[in-house]
Parts: sequence; C-alpha cells; structure tokens
Amino acid sequence: MSSEKISVFEEGKVLLFDKPVYWTSFDLVNKVRIMIRSNFGIRKIKVGHAGTLDPLASGLLIVCTGKSTKKIDEFRDLEKEYIATFHLGATTPSFDLETEIDHHYSTAHITEPMVKDVLSGFLGEQKQIPPIYSAKLIAGKRAYEYARQGIDKKLEPVTVYFRELELLSFELPEIKVRLLCSKGTYIRSFARDLGQALNSGSYLSSLERTAIGTYKVKNAYSMEKFKEYIEQMNSDCCSETNQNIKIS
Repeated sequence: MSSEKISVFEEGKVLLFDKPVYWTSFDLVNKVRIMIRSNFGIRKIKVGHAGTLDPLASGLLIVCTGKSTKKIDEFRDLEKEYIATFHLGATTPSFDLETEIDHHYSTAHITEPMVKDVLSGFLGEQKQIPPIYSAKLIAGKRAYEYARQGIDKKLEPVTVYFRELELLSFELPEIKVRLLCSKGTYIRSFARDLGQALNSGSYLSSLERTAIGTYKVKNAYSMEKFKEYIEQMNSDCCSETNQNIKIS
C-alpha cells in the first residue's frame, strides 16, 4: 500500500458532505473517521466538522481531516445560507419537529405582502435568544438537558446578522424562506421570532443548509458517494503497489 495515498487524509483534506436528516453532525464525522481508518489502515486520525447541523436538518457540513483540522475555526466564521420551511399558526417547545405542538394560532390575517414586510424587518443585526433545546452550555450543562427534564432556564441573547431574507413560496400554513446569515444563528429561534412578528405562531418544519461561504451543498459528497470515492482510492493504491512488485 502506498504511504503517499494513505497520507492524503493525514496531511489534511477539506471535505464537503450533504448530511442526511436524523444524523447528528457527530454521527457523520464518526462515520467518515471509521471509513478512512478501515480503508487505509490508519490507526488514528483527526477528523472534525466546521459547524454543527441539527439532526432534523440536512445539507452542507464541512469536514476536515488531519492537519486541515487547524482550519476549522476559519470555516465556522463564514456566513451560512439556508432554505427553511416554516409552519405558521402553531408552536412547539423546541421550535421545530423534535417536540409536539403546544399551541395553535390564527393565520387568517397573514398575507404574502405582510410576510415580506416582516422579513425585511429582520435584516441586519439582531439580538436572538437561543432555543432551550440546544447545545448551549448553562453552568457546564447542555441547555437541552434541562429542557428534557422540564427545567426552565434563561438563555442570554446573542448578536446575529441577517444579510438576505427571501420569501421563496407562500402556501399557508407553510412558507419557504432563503436565509443568508452570520455564524451562531439559530434558524429555530428565527422561527419563533417570525411567528411572534406575524402575531401568530411558527415552528421550523424543514431545514437545509445550502452554503457555507463559497462552499455549496451541490458540490458535496453523499455518504454513498464518499464510500465509492475512498474505495476507488484504495483500489488504485493497491494496484500501484502490485505493479511495483518485482519477481526475481
């Protein structure tokens, strides 16, 4: 086996993945680590991601290996683009589909021009309170741990920035919005704030991260395609080794 081929991941690669729904970001990173180690016989390798994506969300996750893990913070600072579907007229404690609907509200007064006007009001710098169902640390404990125990904890607002908010479709009770925003933005919290601004309720029913800076999900690996890629790399590597064997 060629050490040059093995060292590609150890020297450092930046990989784009299209994370499936229901996978955690850790699930994907762990799977990538296992696939690299098992295919190339690498006992230990650093693999990390540049920004968590919720289990119920799909889309772009940047994964760095080896020495490229030093670049992770650079990618985390980049703007993110999302395509989000919001269900109007109802709320959930988690602001998404992780929990059951707890309240219903009227949507009879909501029009397409009203939604566009409200969206424009969110442009620029905003103070946003993270969702209690999040990985935010409170006294050394994840916020979602308190939430799942029914313990009410206060989270401090954070500063976020919305550069673009575009209404893509208006089909009540659901609307689809493209968002271009700063790092640290919770789209679930935006769902809550959007519902309140519309004098109704709202929760996030689907989410796809489509870009991080200039990196696009259309250029990302599915897990199946990445498996094919490293298996082919491994096959090519073994072929080169066999060709270099001399028979005396």
